[in-house]
Formats: sequence, structure tokens, C-alpha cells
Amino acid sequence: MTIRALIFDFGGVLVHMPETPLRHQWAQRLGVSISELEEMVFNSPVSQRALVGLVPEIAIWQGIARRFGLNDAAMQQFELDFWAGEVLDADFVALLQNARPHYRTAILSNAWSDAHSAFSGKFQLDQVVDLMIISAQEGIAKPDSRIYERTLARLDVQPHEAIFVDDRPENVAAAQALGIHAIRYESTPRVMAAIRALLDDHAPA
Repeated sequence: MTIRALIFDFGGVLVHMPETPLRHQWAQRLGVSISELEEMVFNSPVSQRALVGLVPEIAIWQGIARRFGLNDAAMQQFELDFWAGEVLDADFVALLQNARPHYRTAILSNAWSDAHSAFSGKFQLDQVVDLMIISAQEGIAKPDSRIYERTLARLDVQPHEAIFVDDRPENVAAAQALGIHAIRYESTPRVMAAIRALLDDHAPA
């Protein structure tokens, strides 16, 4: 069967977020470790609710501000500094750009309510993909099978016609259970090679 769609996760795949001096400075200022700081941002109860659109993204930063007594200006600076190290994966962006219009392309991301504007405004990814599926807008998140099914339906492809790349094993396993060609991100060269092999194996006759 022919591959017709390429679907990429955002954080940890299309964009990498290495630890930065700014994060270390904030961790030291707040008296926590880097891992504790990132846990508060990504995995707090408020963050998990924000992933499925139950609260807006600002609630995450406000919660951290209340916990550490930050005023509005400090809270806004913390948010800016926290994301300052984000790096776009140029190889994947080039792959997606070159894939169109021969393949449908999409981002499928567990992300908060402001993600669409960030993906488009900061990274111009709306010029790279046909579709963005964001968990906060859908009210469901990976690895829930429904969010994969919605993505496939909107791309108008069957599971076996899609390649999906994600860095979390549970998200990859859920996609594979539906019959999607899912690849776990470990390094960009490995993923590029795996995608090329799948495209070669499933090229039109």
C-alpha cells in the first residue's frame, strides 16, 4: 500500500528543547532543580488539564507565579526564558516541505491552547504542513486513539497510508495499534532513514 501522509509530533521531534542557562538560572532563583522546574511546567495537574483544553495555558504560568511569589512582569519573563532554547529541526522541516504536494502533512501534538499561534507565529509551521491537530483544541490527547483517528480522517487517509513520528513510546504504541507506521524519535538521522525506507517500500507501483 502507498504512503500518502506524514504526521509529526511537535515538542521533542520538530522542535527540540535542550536545557539552557536561563532555565538553570530560574531553577536556582526558585530553589528547585531543573527536573522539578520542568515537571511543574509540563506535568502539574494544571498542565494536564490544559492539554485537553480544560484551562487556558496562562493558568500554568499563573500557578507557578503564585507558588513562588512572582509578579506579572517576572512571570512573563519566566515564560519567555523557559522557551528561549527551543530549536527547530531543520532536516524535518525540509523533509515536510519537500514532501508536499505529493504527501499530506500534519502536526499531531499534545499541546496547550496557545500552541497553534506559537507553531504558526514563532516557527511558521503553518507554511510547512497541511494540518495541525492540537490536543487542547480537540479535548483529547495522545495516546487516546480518537485523536489519531481524527487526524487520519482530516487527512483523508487510512492508517496504513500514514507515517507518524513521536518521541514518547506510549504514543508510538497507540499509533501502531491502529495500523499506522509509527516511528519513535531517538535521533534525526535514524528517523530520516526509517522514513526513507518506508517510502521506498510503499512507493506507488
